[in-house]
Amino acid sequence: MIPTPEEALSLLEEYNKGEFHLKHGRIVGDVLRWYAQELGYGDEADFWQVVGILHDLDFEQWPEEHCVKEQELLRARGVDERLIHAVASHGYALTVDIAPEHPMEKVLYAADELTGLIGAVAIMRPSKSVSDLEVKSVKKKYKDKKFAAGCSRQVIERGADMLGWTLEELIDRTIQAMRTSDAVDG
Repeated sequence: MIPTPEEALSLLEEYNKGEFHLKHGRIVGDVLRWYAQELGYGDEADFWQVVGILHDLDFEQWPEEHCVKEQELLRARGVDERLIHAVASHGYALTVDIAPEHPMEKVLYAADELTGLIGAVAIMRPSKSVSDLEVKSVKKKYKDKKFAAGCSRQVIERGADMLGWTLEELIDRTIQAMRTSDAVDG
């Protein structure tokens, strides 16, 4: 079984109550949907979006079991193993040994942390928006390890490498993707 994006949001809300986690799930879902279209997987856009929505399903309640507990929760609901592998793979080399294999999994791995960093840069700007955000502004803050310290630069760089992209290309594309999300402020 593969949930629809609407069913995925309901499931996310079942295990997450905090606005931060709910918003993050919507943003990453929208970002993955954009990437599906951009990378030639438009016919799988709903699937990519669902993976993005559900990727942190377990994080709010079980942070110490992140990417492990969500596999159990999803299997108990009869969710397709492709989706379970995809959501769990974003914890590769952190909490699980499930490597991202499909381009979508690599995008999730790279963009998950990056969306948080880009969002943090955007709210520091006068416009508080990604609509006028430039790569150079993100790169400047990216170099400051104390800024958005919870966003792993190592994971972002490893993800860019997995995709065969430069860091600048990943940042640029993710900014473009975030501009399409209704969940992103501004």
